[in-house]
Amino acid sequence: MNLKKICPDSYGYQRVVTNRNSTLTFEEMDVLKLRRDGFFTVREQGKEFALVVLWGTVTVKGKDFCFERVGTRKSVFDGVGEAVYVGLDTEFTVEAMGGEAKVVIGKAPATVFYPPQVARSGDIQKKELGKGAYTRLAAFNVAENIRAQRIYIGEFWVEDGNWASFPPHKHDVQDLPTEGFSDEIYYFEFDKPQGFGVQMVYTKEGDIEEAYRVKSGELVEVPKGYHPFTVAPGYKNYCLWLMAGDSRGLFPTVDEDHRWINR
Repeated sequence: MNLKKICPDSYGYQRVVTNRNSTLTFEEMDVLKLRRDGFFTVREQGKEFALVVLWGTVTVKGKDFCFERVGTRKSVFDGVGEAVYVGLDTEFTVEAMGGEAKVVIGKAPATVFYPPQVARSGDIQKKELGKGAYTRLAAFNVAENIRAQRIYIGEFWVEDGNWASFPPHKHDVQDLPTEGFSDEIYYFEFDKPQGFGVQMVYTKEGDIEEAYRVKSGELVEVPKGYHPFTVAPGYKNYCLWLMAGDSRGLFPTVDEDHRWINR
């Protein structure tokens, strides 16, 4: 089993995680890199979309909407990523404004239409999670601030040597209110070209027992199981996490072996 993928760092529209090449049930992920004043139109039926601007500024527009100048940062370490939600069966165009831009597009099958929405930096909740060696800053870009059927997206930043998604948690069983099913993608960037971290995915049953060294522009799929992450000393990490499932939101359960750490 190989849950790791590499995102091509090339211009244009890249379909990276699809329902044909992944282990996931719902979540798919595309990457769009645009030259100055470049644009691309997305036409795809049966899905809802959420765009997060990694860097640069874009305008996102369709037949009855236009969100101008979305994105304020020069790198993923320069504040939170502004976002746009586009609903079921809606064609839209992304256009770079004043320079190059890079956008991650999460998508999932949908049956309910919600209107297009934009999340500016002031609309996005930010909070510090964890404590000690597993402290990280998190942002919730496409969360309760956006009406959607399945897609739920956020970011976190991890300082050198620290952990995230810790204590290990999972969300692969539909048993509300205890746990809700969502599959997930972790997309990574680091502050230096040689920076790296280690992403783990495991189950108690032992059918998944994986650990991947991840670098900038790489991702790991999480179809099920616990999925803690750590970054190597000397490097800072950025992670964009994209979730989609039967229950929209955060409904995890923690690995009981490590629950005591939160006490």
